[in-house]
Amino acid sequence: MSVVKVVRHGQVHNPQAVLYGRLPGYGLSDLGQQMAARLGDYFADANLVYLVSSPLQRALETMVPIAAKHPELEVKTDPRLIEAGNVFEGVSFSRDYALFRNPMNWWAFRNPLRPSWGEPYLTIAARMHAAIKDAYQIAAAAGGDALIVSHELPIWMARQAAQGKSLVHDPRRRQARLASVTTFTVDSSRVRWIGYDEPAGDLVPPKRRKFRPGA
Repeated sequence: MSVVKVVRHGQVHNPQAVLYGRLPGYGLSDLGQQMAARLGDYFADANLVYLVSSPLQRALETMVPIAAKHPELEVKTDPRLIEAGNVFEGVSFSRDYALFRNPMNWWAFRNPLRPSWGEPYLTIAARMHAAIKDAYQIAAAAGGDALIVSHELPIWMARQAAQGKSLVHDPRRRQARLASVTTFTVDSSRVRWIGYDEPAGDLVPPKRRKFRPGA
């Protein structure tokens, strides 16, 4: 049975704690490069036949060491794997949560179930499942596995939807840490979650009390 390995990118260089979202120019930190190298080693002997990445820099940089271990494969990009849209993209979260205390921003928080501040959860899950299904079909036809590099929220939405769970959630409880691997397969056109691993778990810094995008 072919599987689709969905990898979250490594740590991003983001000293100003900006919610970078889909902005260009946010690549991996030195630690993030170490995480990517760990992923390259982890997948060195895997039966990968298809590599596809989010078009964002941090995802493509995470893919580099993996692709280097499989030089016969070309890395594709798929816009369906991109980070979730967010109205606060480009805003820094480093100053004592001032963003949340500003009444001008409160309208964006009116509906956390959708959510009103960004791309709807249902839309994220749908595009991720479509990308996973396509990757699975290509991999299965070639007799191997697919590897995708994407982002935390899209990966978590894909997993929650695959498990039939609510997409509304506490972001602090997502199990999609930096450089983690969430594994899916497709059964009768239905995406199923079948596993989770952290090849670079020992490299992930402890969580901070304050929210820091990308940390």
